[in-house]
Amino acid sequence: MSSRLSLTLCSLLSAALLPVAVHAQDMIDDTTARKQPLTTWGVQFEEFEYRYSDDDEELAAWNADFFYGTDDFKVRWLTKGEYAIEEQTYEGLENQLVGQVPISKFFDAKAGVRFDTPQGPDRTYAVLGVAGLAPQWFEIDANLYVSNEGETSAELDAEYELLLTNYWIVAVTLDATVAFSEDREIGVGKGLVSTETGIRLSYDLIDRAFSPYVGVVHERKYGDTADLAETGGGSTEDWFAVVGARIAF
Repeated sequence: MSSRLSLTLCSLLSAALLPVAVHAQDMIDDTTARKQPLTTWGVQFEEFEYRYSDDDEELAAWNADFFYGTDDFKVRWLTKGEYAIEEQTYEGLENQLVGQVPISKFFDAKAGVRFDTPQGPDRTYAVLGVAGLAPQWFEIDANLYVSNEGETSAELDAEYELLLTNYWIVAVTLDATVAFSEDREIGVGKGLVSTETGIRLSYDLIDRAFSPYVGVVHERKYGDTADLAETGGGSTEDWFAVVGARIAF
C-alpha cells in the first residue's frame, strides 16, 4: 500500500512539474534567441534632388547610405555626388565602403576606404571616423582621410532637424572640409577648403519613408582652394534652389 501511494505521489508530482519545466525551457530558448544579433539592411537617400543655381547651372545631387549588418557591426556603402545636367558630366563623385561598430550609447566608429572621381585624377583614401547623435540632437559625421598620394584632410557633416508638426520638418545641414596638405592636381589647397550649408523644408508623406522637400543650398570655397578654382575658370561661391525627396526602404 505504501509503495502504491509513493508511485501515485510521484506521478502527481511529475504531472505538476512538467508544465513548469516546459515553461522554463521556453524562457531559456526565448532568451537565447533574443541574445542573437538581429541582421538588418536598408537604403536611405538623405538627399535626392535637383539643384538650380543663381548662374543657371543645373545639377542632380544625391547623398545615400546602403547598409547591412547588426547593432554590433554594420557594413555601409556611402555614396554622394553632383552631376551637371547640361554638360552631362560628374562635378564630383564619392563612394565609401566602411565597417562600423558602436563605441558608446550614441556614437559609432567606422573605418574603410573612399574612392573619389573629382575634377582631375581619381583619388583613393583610407577613412577613419565617428558618427552619431551629439547633445541637443545634432547628427554628427566626422571623418579623417589619408589619400593614396599621402595627402590628409578632414570633413565634418552636421544636421539638425526641427519638427514644426508631426509631418512638417525643417532640416539644417553643414558640410565643412579642411585639408592639412594641398593637392593641386584636384584643386585642393591647404586650410579650410569648402563649406556647404543648406536648409530644407520637408513633408512626411509615408512615415519618414518618403518625404519630398524644397530648400536652399549655399556652396563656397576658401583660401588657396578658391584661388585654384578662379585660376581654372571655376566659381568660388554658388547659391542653389533645390527640390527633392528623402527616401528610405
